[in-house]
Amino acid sequence: MRFVCRDFGLSDLPRRGLTPQEAPLEVLLLDVEAELSIWEQGRAVWSQEAFPVAELAYDLALWLRRPTAAQEDFQLDSMQAEEGLIRIVNSVEGWRVGSILTPDVWTAPVTWEVLVAAIRQFDRSVREGVAAMGINTAFIPGP
Repeated sequence: MRFVCRDFGLSDLPRRGLTPQEAPLEVLLLDVEAELSIWEQGRAVWSQEAFPVAELAYDLALWLRRPTAAQEDFQLDSMQAEEGLIRIVNSVEGWRVGSILTPDVWTAPVTWEVLVAAIRQFDRSVREGVAAMGINTAFIPGP
């Protein structure tokens, strides 16, 4: 299981008349977007264009920092989209990733270690995409 980001962009920053250096945190989190896909075994399980990937990386990093993360499910509580746009839930078989937009579609279960590795790889991908746009990635906490 892996998260794939491509086609990074700053959706509304120019319209807001802001540069990345002067934009407040909440604006950066919403405006740094990319196409996000969740893949497993060579097939896309879920995909969405113009997804707030910086916000997801930020929220996942905060979730992983919690001492109880391995016992708690995750739901992206986005500032611009409905809650649960990305969900990570623990089941008897392992951790699964899905979305409220496709409630019957989930990844195959994986161990906590595999999930954390996928989240860390996603974090690196987001940081690389953000840095490639000339934006300092310090606004995203490390997972």
